Amino acid sequence: MPVVSIRMDEELHRKLRLRAYGANLSLSKFLQPVLDEAATPGSKYPFSSNDEILAIAIQIFALLSEAALHLSPDLPHKAIGRARVLLAERGLLGENDR
Repeated sequence: MPVVSIRMDEELHRKLRLRAYGANLSLSKFLQPVLDEAATPGSKYPFSSNDEILAIAIQIFALLSEAALHLSPDLPHKAIGRARVLLAERGLLGENDR
């Protein structure tokens, strides 16, 4: 299998590594779908199967938040705060969301 070396600035490298870590993938595995997308004009958005899992987790989180809101108005706010910490640790929050 060919090996490609790419030079990039430190900040971009840091962001890509955080996103790969958040998807539980090596940087190489994380970038392969993106490169495939760049090589295939007109194809759909590249995503990993972890994106589908994340979408399901978000839906579950929304349902649990609604249920918790009925039990205690304070509980969802605490849960959202904790979720933001976990998302930030994995590089899944944008700069404006921090």
